[in-house]
Amino acid sequence: MARYIAFDFGNRRIGIAITDSGAMIAAPECTCSPQEWPRVVDALLSAEPCAGLVVGKPGLISGDTTHSSHDIDAFAAALRKRYPDTPVHFVDEDYSSREASAAMVMGGMRKSKRREKGNLDKVAAAIILQRFLDSKP
Repeated sequence: MARYIAFDFGNRRIGIAITDSGAMIAAPECTCSPQEWPRVVDALLSAEPCAGLVVGKPGLISGDTTHSSHDIDAFAAALRKRYPDTPVHFVDEDYSSREASAAMVMGGMRKSKRREKGNLDKVAAAIILQRFLDSKP
């Protein structure tokens, strides 16, 4: 099987999560700047086959748009253009950062680690990816 790669897009940082090769479990991978993502994603795609890319987008369920919706759509379009043979999926990301923060506390992560830039973003990406996996038939 092939894995999935998910993104929690932000204008300062992009959180990235991946599944195991069986596409069963999501795990935080890394964060990168919006300028670095092509290099990072190229490396991830060359390391192992990928069944699809998953992008978190707020308001998908409610139909609302946010100030970040346009930037997220542009990011997804860039993914589609760069990787035309890899499907790009959207998943509602509402409350993923709040869930990520709670998960880090419940997991026993020290406060100093929780404050490190990027930790919240990559855990949020893992939550987005797990939501996608849970919604698959």
